[in-house]
Amino acid sequence: MRAQQSDISRGIAAAGALAAVLLLAGCGGDGSSAGGSADTAAGAAAADGADAAAGSGSASGGSGGAQPVAKATPGAFPDRTGELVNPDHSTMVFLYYDLTGITPPIDTWVEEDRRVRSAPPPEKAGMRTMARAELQSGAAGVRGVGRLRLSMGANLSDYDPAYGEFTVRALAPSSMVEFNALGQKVSVKFANGRTAQIWKVPASEAQGIRDKIDYAGNISLDVLLRIIGVQPGPGGGTITTEVVEYEMRHNRSGQVIGRVRVTGA
Repeated sequence: MRAQQSDISRGIAAAGALAAVLLLAGCGGDGSSAGGSADTAAGAAAADGADAAAGSGSASGGSGGAQPVAKATPGAFPDRTGELVNPDHSTMVFLYYDLTGITPPIDTWVEEDRRVRSAPPPEKAGMRTMARAELQSGAAGVRGVGRLRLSMGANLSDYDPAYGEFTVRALAPSSMVEFNALGQKVSVKFANGRTAQIWKVPASEAQGIRDKIDYAGNISLDVLLRIIGVQPGPGGGTITTEVVEYEMRHNRSGQVIGRVRVTGA
């Protein structure tokens, strides 16, 4: 009888031990599952973050995020201190590519060069070499440029006595200067045009200025621009600038009509 009770006791102890093992295994399984869920959630969050970053890059790059773009914010190009004065169309295309960091398609431009296309076969190689050297020199010449000096018609309004000002409509926010070369179109816009276009003049001086002007088409504008951003687009893009200062002159006499330093620029 005692032997039978001993066997039963051993059986109960073994069953208890087995239950403990199963309980521990179950706890370990739950912990592992929780850890796996946390890892999965973290991975999903990281993936979401990566997707968001990729989406942001795509939006700003304008072409799958592959193109480096400088946003139009003041001081975007602090190290670019060079200046171009009335650059030609090709130079502005080179500048656009330099600002974006996009490699210019020089090989394509070489093949599209009129001299290369029209040269007899024995002379094509030499023409290609010459065209490439010119293009590479032009691209190198705009490195470090961060300012532009442009001359244009002022498109000056008549004096508004209610506000005490003239409006230099050539600098309006909706205005732009366009350059077309090498199959590309580059536009220069004025981020602070709303402020820059206003030329405040006391009423006591306005009539004397109007007498000098004769009519609005007589006035030319020499403007200093600071480059603050660039945005690629199909077949070219936009360079955004701030108007720093400008001078207006009478076209025939060359007499200075006014000088304006733009507040905040």
